[in-house]
Amino acid sequence: MPLPLYLLASAVFAMGTSEFMLAGLLPDIASDFDVSVGTAGALTPAFAIGMVVGAPMVAALARSWPGRPALLWFVVVFAAAHAVGAVTTSFAVLFATRVVAASANAGFLAVAVTAAAGLVPPDRKGRALAVLLSGTTVATIAGVPGGSVLGSAFGWRAAFWAVAVLCLPAAFGILKGVPAGHGGAGATGRQALRAELAQLARPRLVLVMLLGALVNAATFGSLTFLAPVVTDGAGLGESWIPVALVLFGAGSFVGVTVAGRLSDRSPGPVVAWAGPLLLVGWPAAAVLAHEPIALLTLVFVQGALSFALGGTLITRVLYEAAGAPTMAGSYATAALNVGAVVGPVVGAATLGTGAGALGPLWASGSLVAVALLIAFPLLAVVTAGRSAAVRR
Repeated sequence: MPLPLYLLASAVFAMGTSEFMLAGLLPDIASDFDVSVGTAGALTPAFAIGMVVGAPMVAALARSWPGRPALLWFVVVFAAAHAVGAVTTSFAVLFATRVVAASANAGFLAVAVTAAAGLVPPDRKGRALAVLLSGTTVATIAGVPGGSVLGSAFGWRAAFWAVAVLCLPAAFGILKGVPAGHGGAGATGRQALRAELAQLARPRLVLVMLLGALVNAATFGSLTFLAPVVTDGAGLGESWIPVALVLFGAGSFVGVTVAGRLSDRSPGPVVAWAGPLLLVGWPAAAVLAHEPIALLTLVFVQGALSFALGGTLITRVLYEAAGAPTMAGSYATAALNVGAVVGPVVGAATLGTGAGALGPLWASGSLVAVALLIAFPLLAVVTAGRSAAVRR
């Protein structure tokens, strides 16, 4: 894989750390601003909603920009938002910085996904996307627990400063390593944008976006509430929460890496095998949650299966959106983050039921079941060969 892909992944690592680390910092933030934890928790959906809205909007605005300046600009804005957030004494300003950072993150991912696909031959988009998404999985393994430890030791503001600093080498790498021509738009103009947006009317594209959103909703529905599963469900101490996060992240890294090698040429087996296993795994985690070893093992396995299946479906989005070369990345990003918004909402709704802390695991199983009920009758459509998608 080309070196620029890994430079883009380093920026995704910084952004992924910011997106996920907030869960461990909310009590400290709430105390600092004298608000409830629930109010502070609004920072999480604010970021996700900013990603959903920002991906297509910012991609449309930046479609005529050359790729390297666009990527660099998004990273700089993302870093600046965290610097402002680290020094503000106003919760409203902090909230606003999360929305700005999310928009910059969304714009970066939309351009980076398109740029990553353009850096490799047409039949290696899946592997390129796997390298790019590895930044997110490494963030779960190292960045999120690291941010939590840093926040516990020096306060949440130190974690925000750390994210801003992480953006600096990523920005330098993009400036020096990413070819100037990659990621920018080809043809410009109102009619060209309308033609790319018209791709959203294609049933095949809508189908794989829906499936990707459902699987990602299942992933984030349980990942968001993994802490109470570990402490209340398994009866482990809080020190085990970072361990569980690292295991999930390690599994996701394995899953996205393996699937990246298969999603271009053999997406059918990934969907056919990972889907049912994922469906069984979430309820199994709920049933076996009181057995710490079984739970932690399943956390790793579910991380691998979630990112293997989710990554494969998002790769199919890129193939099905081949007729929208500058907007395809934003469609994939929006699908991922619709799931990141819906999943935690569904998971939170189950916490007050009889299932308690294990409710999100059951909810994730239900979301995967819905995805499979849609996917399996249309499996040939979902996993259509790459050549057909590329021709379109």
